[in-house]
Amino acid sequence: MKTNHRSTKKRHYESSARTEDKEVKRAKMTADIEPVSFVTAASSTPSPGQLTAIQIKEMMANAQKMIEERKRALNALRAHETPPVRSVSFRAEEMMPLNMSCIGFSPTSVIPSFIQRGDPDKAKKIANLQAQIQSKLSATGRVLVQDKPAPLILNKEGRTVDVSGKEVQLSHPTPTLKANIRAKKREEFRQQLAEHVVDNLSEAKFFDPRIGAKPSVRNKRALRFHEPGKFQQLANSMRMKAQLDKLQNEISQIAKKTGISSATKLALIAPKTETTEDDVPNVEWWDSVILNDNYVEKDGVFNLKESAISNLVEHPTQLRPPTEPMKPAYMPVFLTKKERKKLRRQNRREAWKEEQEKIRLGLEPPPEPKLRISNLMRVLGTEAVQDPTKVEAHVREQMVKRQKAHEEANAARRLTAEQKRDKKVRKIAEDTTLGVYVTVYRISDLSNAAKKYKVETNAKQLFMTGCVVLFKDCNVVVVEGGAKQQKKYKRLMLSRIKWEEDTVKNREGQEVPNKCVLIWEGTIKERNFGEMKFKVCPTEKLAREHFKKHSVEHYWDLAYSEAVLGASEDV
Repeated sequence: MKTNHRSTKKRHYESSARTEDKEVKRAKMTADIEPVSFVTAASSTPSPGQLTAIQIKEMMANAQKMIEERKRALNALRAHETPPVRSVSFRAEEMMPLNMSCIGFSPTSVIPSFIQRGDPDKAKKIANLQAQIQSKLSATGRVLVQDKPAPLILNKEGRTVDVSGKEVQLSHPTPTLKANIRAKKREEFRQQLAEHVVDNLSEAKFFDPRIGAKPSVRNKRALRFHEPGKFQQLANSMRMKAQLDKLQNEISQIAKKTGISSATKLALIAPKTETTEDDVPNVEWWDSVILNDNYVEKDGVFNLKESAISNLVEHPTQLRPPTEPMKPAYMPVFLTKKERKKLRRQNRREAWKEEQEKIRLGLEPPPEPKLRISNLMRVLGTEAVQDPTKVEAHVREQMVKRQKAHEEANAARRLTAEQKRDKKVRKIAEDTTLGVYVTVYRISDLSNAAKKYKVETNAKQLFMTGCVVLFKDCNVVVVEGGAKQQKKYKRLMLSRIKWEEDTVKNREGQEVPNKCVLIWEGTIKERNFGEMKFKVCPTEKLAREHFKKHSVEHYWDLAYSEAVLGASEDV
């Protein structure tokens, strides 16, 4: 019984809920229904939730009154000014559908009639339904849009104005396509360029005032007369310059006799090094082994390291000199021509005796007799008499065979092109692992192309390294290689090339013969330069920096100092 009671309660609750849902849907349909539906409902028997014919007539009359009032208000506003389009949130009556507002239906117009009829429950439901509709309409935020476009009013100047006469800026449609946007930008850029055209060249961004603009019409040249006294001033300046040169020559002669000029020039050439007292160490490196910090005495005793002093004598480790070869070199024995012949004869006899012993033992077959046309009859005898033509053909065939074997042996011993090249390189190039021989030359003028070619080509042919620095009145040539290479290159530089054929001008303007001087030669541990190359240095500073880059700036100091001293001696 309990179960039946609960199920009955549940069914009653579900039926009431369905009834309420139906009533809500019916109210919604009533809110959205067209005026024709009201007429149809009025003609039929009215239900408790429907409107009567009298109420419908009242709604229509109210709607017509409201429409007429709005028309009069709009006409009054148009007489003064055009009202702007605005977005307003309307009341529930204004946010209702057009078919409901046009007939004068409002949320408050229906409630009193139901209250008068004595049905408060349905009135409350309808009020709740209208509140829900109002909240939904306010949430959607409908915007009042003007149905007709605003009238276009132009003044005398042809500009757009409103009803009050104020100028109005019309909104232009903006392009949305990429192609239209780019076209619009190009048009704006062209307009900007047309506006900023510079008429005056002096105001242009890329105008150079140093360049004079030539006029289209050539002006006539006017006569220009020299000012009086101009040539007299030039003559006086030339006389003063001649006197100054004469005075400088006299001073240089006196300085040459006293030796002041060469000392001054050498002082200018010497590199400037700043020496300060801070560079002096407190303890020298050879004393730092037995001294702590300095040489200061304490109570008459030096600050010594007692642990470093003993009664033993330290002998330094004997190191192998870098130029000493790893294997001992023996003096070669040189034989005379007679001794070489005798030694060759003995060697050949020993080889012949060994070959004979092998033949006697049967290890090798005996060689065929060496036949020639001259010993044909003596070697063959009766065979040659019986058929001399056959024997002669056999002898000639044997001679051809011996000649072919000889040529093949020579071809096997012949060196290939690569082997010849390697042999030539081994013959010219020398081993410089134990030390490199260096020679420095100074040439007054190296502008002759033929002699410049000889200097470079011979160094490359001898597989020597180095550089040639071209500087005014001091061309330095540095070559690195072996002892034999330096001997051949030295003969080239000092004997084979005739430097005296060319003449150069000294500082006094006199022509003197060109010359090549050997500045220095010696040995170093390793090479400092690569393949022979030329370097043009317009200033003395650049030339010294080039040598300093290879850590041999002393080559340049020595060569340039001797060039300066030689020039001062010639004066």
